[in-house]
Amino acid sequence: MARKKPQDRGAPAWLVTFADLMSLLVCFFVLIISFSIQDKEKLQVVAGSMREAFGVKDTSRKTGIIEVEGIPIRKYMKDISQVPQELDSDFSAERHDKQRNQGPEANTHEASEADIEKPRQFATAAASLRQAWQEMPEITELSTNIILEETEDGLNIMLVDQDGRSMFREGSKYPYETTRRLIAKMAPILSQMPNRIEITGHTTAGRQSINPGYTNWDLSSERANSARQVLTEYGVPGNQFFAVVGKADTEPLFPNDPYLASNRRIEILLKAEDPPIPPGHRP
Repeated sequence: MARKKPQDRGAPAWLVTFADLMSLLVCFFVLIISFSIQDKEKLQVVAGSMREAFGVKDTSRKTGIIEVEGIPIRKYMKDISQVPQELDSDFSAERHDKQRNQGPEANTHEASEADIEKPRQFATAAASLRQAWQEMPEITELSTNIILEETEDGLNIMLVDQDGRSMFREGSKYPYETTRRLIAKMAPILSQMPNRIEITGHTTAGRQSINPGYTNWDLSSERANSARQVLTEYGVPGNQFFAVVGKADTEPLFPNDPYLASNRRIEILLKAEDPPIPPGHRP
């Protein structure tokens, strides 16, 4: 009887399948790593070559002598055309190099050097005033009495009464000594500004005066004029003042409570306006 030849036993079928799976996974992770480390310029060259192959070409840009979007193997530059710089707005009509936004919506047609300088001047004046007041040891107690506010009309400096801490004597046009020193500290800074100054006095509602002929209109206007006199004494020229106004209780700072002490205030406004044209000036 013939003997059977022993059969060669190879790897089990499941092991071959598992090995194939592991090989595919290794290839997959190698591809992931390869794609995660990219050369942006080379990818752009490849994309440009494919774009040319399919006949799609929008704009050609160059970096040195290599065409970033297009076939780089050339002895000459294929397209010599400057790519126009895109402005910030879809509605741009003309450039304005001093502003980032362009076009009519950025008001570039009406922008002038004065429009750019005014905010800088007001910011500088506000910083200088704060620095000057910080040099006064007693200013800490009056920090809540001073309000600096930049409005459409200009830089508004308000000296406001607080409960228990007034800037002027009760019913008097004369300020306290601390208030006087506070106003005097402003004078050197305001005198260096080209802007004209408007001073306005305000009172609270319902104030009773001993003299019936002396009303809130008189008190508010005289307090504003007292502030003007202090500024003039410490160096602000007289021709820099635009107006001295008393508005009594007609414009309270807190309309919901016209009797509040904070409605009593003096406003010193650096007006935001074009400087006056000197006499005899001809453009």
